[in-house]
Amino acid sequence: MGEILYIVLAALIGTGVGAAIVGTLIKNKNSKLEEETRERVKSMLREAEINAESIKKDRILEAKEKYLKLKAEFDEEMSNKKNIIITNENKVKQREQQVSKELEQVKRKEAELDSKSENLNAQLHSIKIKKEELDRVTNQRITDLEKVANLTREEAREQLVTMLTEEAQSKASSQIKDILDEAKLTATKQAKKIVLDTIQRTATEHAVENCVSVFNIESDDIKGKIIGREGRNIRALEAATGVEIVVDDTPEAIIISGFDPVRREVARLSLHRLVQDGRIHPARIEEVVAKTEKNIEEEIVEIGERTCIDLGIHGLHPELIRMVGRMRYRSSYGQNLLQHSREVAKLCATMAAEMGLNAKMAKRAGLLHDIGKVWHEEQELPHAVLGMELAKRYKEHPEICNAIGAHHDEIEMTSMISPIVQASDAISGARPGARREVMDSYIKRLKDLEELALGFDGVNKCFAMQAGRELRVLVDADNVDDSTAGKLSFDISQKIEKEMQYPGQIKITVIREMRAVNYAR
Repeated sequence: MGEILYIVLAALIGTGVGAAIVGTLIKNKNSKLEEETRERVKSMLREAEINAESIKKDRILEAKEKYLKLKAEFDEEMSNKKNIIITNENKVKQREQQVSKELEQVKRKEAELDSKSENLNAQLHSIKIKKEELDRVTNQRITDLEKVANLTREEAREQLVTMLTEEAQSKASSQIKDILDEAKLTATKQAKKIVLDTIQRTATEHAVENCVSVFNIESDDIKGKIIGREGRNIRALEAATGVEIVVDDTPEAIIISGFDPVRREVARLSLHRLVQDGRIHPARIEEVVAKTEKNIEEEIVEIGERTCIDLGIHGLHPELIRMVGRMRYRSSYGQNLLQHSREVAKLCATMAAEMGLNAKMAKRAGLLHDIGKVWHEEQELPHAVLGMELAKRYKEHPEICNAIGAHHDEIEMTSMISPIVQASDAISGARPGARREVMDSYIKRLKDLEELALGFDGVNKCFAMQAGRELRVLVDADNVDDSTAGKLSFDISQKIEKEMQYPGQIKITVIREMRAVNYAR
């Protein structure tokens, strides 16, 4: 029991001694760590001070460099402005000297003119005296002649005028008769010659532009399939569609030639379907062409019906509706016939409404005025007269029939709607850009007008407006002052009159704009 107490006591004493030793060691270690931390902090502070000093020096150097650069720029700008001021002063002095010289010259010329004026007055006085003497002598001679002829001067003048007038009328009548006789003999011959020459010059271009469609293909290998063995496929296609298929050396293209635009469209769509399908042989060609013709006919009827619904025209015969749809595939001088007819119909309705006439009847006549151009059978009649006959066949109103037949003056106008249709047809066809030939010349004239104005000094931009009836010219405000702008407008108008041909008149507006721009920061 006593031994156990000694052991416990010894253990307690050992534990206490160990704890004291451990505490002493920890305390010594903490003191070392504090000293090391202080040393690190001091070292970091020294490095921070050194870096701050270095950054401070760099910033000071940068500020000095920026100051010197700004100062140099300012000095250079001030030097340039000073030079400009000196230059302007020299110009002003030179101008003053020139004005002084011109003023001296003007004074000298005034003196010369004064002296010449005095001489001229003296000469005029002498001439006046001589003229009075001449008049006195002339009157005396006239009086003597009147006594000899027993006629006054007015009576002699009237007799002479009457005699010359009768002689001139006689000669003029004779010449007019000769000219009319010669014109009657040669007018018809010359007119036919002019028409034939015109047709010969323009027929080729018209045929190429209006009778040919191009079918594009991905590769030239397809051409062999379209031709077929010994040309059987292409012959079958031409027989089924009624057009001519031209397969030549043109890369990746096949030409479809024909005067009927609907047949050309049938051939084009049939070729497209055959090439996509890949099965190209005579039986398949006939099947595809028949299906395409059916689809085209359905589309034509649908286009005609949709056009009538859009324009609010009702009760039209189905055959006339089909003709309206066929206009979609016909062009006149590059202008789509259906679009042209729609424009004419709307114009006719507006004019008739303004004049208090039947707007619906006018619109109907405007839509149908060119149906003679899409009739599928050949007729030896003008298209206006043919359209009138077709309208009569399908029981259209007599006023509508007369408007269709008279819109090109083939027959006499008998209703108020007829001149409205004629005027609307002319407006739609003459609109700038409506037809290809008019559009080409119109664009070229606008371009030439702008290029002519751009050739003048000080012109920045120019715009032809109002279909070429107005030219707006923007000039540089620094180089062109107000007086120069007026002179520039006059010079441009004179050059346009000399070098260009144009209908009506052209308004030239020179715009000089001064802009002062600053920014608030």
